[in-house]
Amino acid sequence: MPLKALALGVAALGFVTAANARITEIRIDAVEPFIDGHSFGSVGPYERVKGIAKGELDPSASQNSGIVDLDKAPRNSRGMVEYEVDIFILRPADPAKGSGILYYEVLNRGNKQLGTRLLDVTSGGAVSLANALNNPTTPAHVGNAFVFERGYTVVWSAWDPDVSSANARMTAQFPVAMENGAPMVRRVREEFQVGKRVPADVEVARLNYPAVSTDRAKAQLFVRDRQADQRTEIPADSWEFASPTSVRLLPKGTTFTTAAIYELYYEATQSKVVGIGFAATRDVVSFLRHQKADDKGTASPLSAHGIRHALAFGGSQAGRFLRHYIELGMNKDLAGRKVFDGVYSHTAGAGKVFANHAFAEPGRTVTQHEDHDYPENWFPFSTAFTTDPLVGKTGSLLRGDGSDPLIIETNTSTEYWQKGASLLTTDPTGSRDLSLPANSRVYLIAGTQHGGRAGLGTRPGVCANPTNPHSPAPAMRALVVALEQWVTEGTAPPASRVPSVAAGTAVDQGTLRFPAIKGVTMVRAGNQFGPLRDWNGRPGTMIAATLAGQAFYGTRVAAIDADGNETSGIRLPPIAVPLATYTGWNLYARIPSELCDRDGSYIPFARTKAERAAADDPRPSIEERYGSRANYVAKVRAAADALVRDRLLLPADAAAYGRAAEASDRF
Repeated sequence: MPLKALALGVAALGFVTAANARITEIRIDAVEPFIDGHSFGSVGPYERVKGIAKGELDPSASQNSGIVDLDKAPRNSRGMVEYEVDIFILRPADPAKGSGILYYEVLNRGNKQLGTRLLDVTSGGAVSLANALNNPTTPAHVGNAFVFERGYTVVWSAWDPDVSSANARMTAQFPVAMENGAPMVRRVREEFQVGKRVPADVEVARLNYPAVSTDRAKAQLFVRDRQADQRTEIPADSWEFASPTSVRLLPKGTTFTTAAIYELYYEATQSKVVGIGFAATRDVVSFLRHQKADDKGTASPLSAHGIRHALAFGGSQAGRFLRHYIELGMNKDLAGRKVFDGVYSHTAGAGKVFANHAFAEPGRTVTQHEDHDYPENWFPFSTAFTTDPLVGKTGSLLRGDGSDPLIIETNTSTEYWQKGASLLTTDPTGSRDLSLPANSRVYLIAGTQHGGRAGLGTRPGVCANPTNPHSPAPAMRALVVALEQWVTEGTAPPASRVPSVAAGTAVDQGTLRFPAIKGVTMVRAGNQFGPLRDWNGRPGTMIAATLAGQAFYGTRVAAIDADGNETSGIRLPPIAVPLATYTGWNLYARIPSELCDRDGSYIPFARTKAERAAADDPRPSIEERYGSRANYVAKVRAAADALVRDRLLLPADAAAYGRAAEASDRF
């Protein structure tokens, strides 16, 4: 074959491969030393790469058929739907010193959370913590540097088109869904509360979608204190649209009641095709793994980095994104290749994301009190093959088509109370344990709360009890290493550690008997939910989760000991050798029957027997338990060493627990 023909054939092959990935253009806006050339162990310095990835999707392709409203998006001259997303990469400056692992963190509402999830970053210093996490510029902004010292190439790309770019968040540009030549219009339900997720004392509440009309006669506003209460309509002369995207109470200056549930029913427009975010993630990662250049010949920013494996990590909304991503079949790229070899989902519970819907609101997260009736928890829940008697379906989160990643899921105590985490390892009725497939592991990190991290305080805020400061991060770091070894070496992680029906550690919440402690508001009931239903509901009526005679799925919580601490899961030293009771639940101070969002409680033990007696606390004091600091330190070290042997704690974190025990101010 002549050399010219051979060259043309190779070029054509390269174009076809690039077209399959469907990232059409990579625009690199900046390549600069990361933290002024700071060196990370044997890996050395890193570089920071920022830019934009432009892509297009074929609405007729079977791989994109699950994207809701993609058929309603405007198309270019080739019949394709275009989009673009921010990209941010931290790569070893010397590619030869990298591990060959692309470590992708799914953004949470446009934010990078790796710093607080795994790196123990506690402060932004001269800038806000949010800005430090999204735009790290100093050694303090990367904390323990865990992922960098392992040589990971860390990648983020945007997937949510409606987040603000404030505080260096990453954003995406997706098209608006159209009908009859105009943006689609639907009647929607907008729910909001103030005091927890939204600051208290606000006078104007923001809407996710603009109203078609600000005429109050075409809308209704309701309020209630508790999720189970009947709605009360607020008279039309007692509220108004402050703008097409906000409402306020009247007279002006009136604030919304803390923790009350407000709902606005109105005609909305400007719904974007948010489900594109799943395909964009697929295609960006596939491009970075496999392509040398884009359609215009611009080199991939990882073309020289020898990427051999891709791991994904995400917490909370980002963890639910990963579960949804797998369910949608997005882990197989357009060339039939696996995108992520391993996936680590943290604090997702049994949920997915309200993202692949018309008028999607991916920022919603379902709890007992907040957002309860929005889409999040739908069958299938588990990686095991199960049958849901409530909806008459059989299936698994996994696809079984060769695209499934190795998957680790961790949850805190909160997800068992709020987000149905027990459904990952029990059948939908909660009556029997499931046998998970060989490529799946699930762990409860006992006695932790949803947003647990290093440096978290105990101020209750609008909650009734002090909040839980116990961080799950040490266990998570060990499991990141375990996932890496699973993918790269074939070494399976430790067996799942979760509450079990057979062992009597996965129990009905009504059977728990917490110690009676004066001044502590005790939990009454956890979040319950039934099959997925219309999230818009009907104004002025309750939305009942009833089907086939059974109201709710059989969610379970972890059994507890006499102190109120959980007896199953990964019990890090603060639980195995406790100085307090740590829970995954808390209550609202104003509404003590309602769980306080995703916060836990922290209830310290008395120091001495005399203090315990004076407080009438049934839990033994620290003095009675351990006798001396030396005995306490020895027990902490023994518990930490046992976890190291089980590959559930890294030696460096075990040593840190020992030092913390020696320095504890509780003795």
